[in-house]
Amino acid sequence: MVSTVLNTDVKQKDADRAVVVAVTSCAVFESGADDGDEVYKVGTAFPLLQALQRVNERLLEENPAESLLFDVILVTTDREQQQQSSRIISSTRHYGLEVSKFCFSGAEDFIESLLTNNVRLFLSTDRNEASQASQNGVLSALLDQNLASCPSEQLRVLFCGDADIRSNISPMPVSQQATQSFSAQLGEMRQRFGMFDSPLSMVLMTSRGGRDSCSAALLTLRSQGVSVDEAYCLAGAPRGPILSLIRPHFLLSNGLSDLEE
Repeated sequence: MVSTVLNTDVKQKDADRAVVVAVTSCAVFESGADDGDEVYKVGTAFPLLQALQRVNERLLEENPAESLLFDVILVTTDREQQQQSSRIISSTRHYGLEVSKFCFSGAEDFIESLLTNNVRLFLSTDRNEASQASQNGVLSALLDQNLASCPSEQLRVLFCGDADIRSNISPMPVSQQATQSFSAQLGEMRQRFGMFDSPLSMVLMTSRGGRDSCSAALLTLRSQGVSVDEAYCLAGAPRGPILSLIRPHFLLSNGLSDLEE
């Protein structure tokens, strides 16, 4: 059973234009914290939510009537946190996070909350949850512990160019359609800002092939309305050093995406 709580403290976004991002509460708040505390301690995804919020703030600074905004919802499948739903809500308020909805569901039916809320991107630290969402047509990314060191003032998205090169398939798989649709929305957001001091940075990385492969990936992204800020052609080199430099919040590819080697 899915239970949804609307956050009346937050102005609700335009349902037709908002980019809905769902994040698991276990990624945002630490489970198992001292029950005597009124709020949870922050988790690995906390800087991510701050970065999403920063993009919204800057978009509204540019245009107060802007409707292309991130709409963040928290999804809770953890039984312990479900039993303390009020604590999750109060923790969100305590840290000033702009979350529009709280969805509480069992691990077996959380997909319903994603589909019902038209989620464009699902983020979780649980590989099984991310994989299940991806299999149901929801673009998903697996978050890792390094996320805690990512910046909170700029959202950094990494595109895996190797997947983009192989994307010229007809008809497109559902996951690929979801990836391209979400990427196009990010590209439209990025166009709202100038070349410098943007709260949204998009980076392309190709792990295999040479400059031709990287160029092909760039052209593919541009055809989808995405202009990247940086591009890295690794040609088989380890990507760990570059990832530590870029510090992306998540990686976008076709289907389930993560930052593991």
